[in-house]
Amino acid sequence: MTKKGSIPVSGPLNKNASCCAVEALVTVDDRGQMVLPKELRAKAGIKAGDKLAVTTWEKDGKICCIALIKADNLEAMVKGILGR
Repeated sequence: MTKKGSIPVSGPLNKNASCCAVEALVTVDDRGQMVLPKELRAKAGIKAGDKLAVTTWEKDGKICCIALIKADNLEAMVKGILGR
């Protein structure tokens, strides 16, 4: 079940992951900046000054997906993926 306004994109990636969803649409301005909506920042626990790692996936030589991961969580995620 999804909340009003979210659109499920794909099923579980692994036993610890849940469904991906489109949470918001953002616009990139002419300086390359964008604003994450307040509700999304609150849900993700993102505060002013937090560092976000930008990760990308490529398909056919072009970036098709961009994800933001709180830098504080990145080390644990990489260790989990590598099984360390």
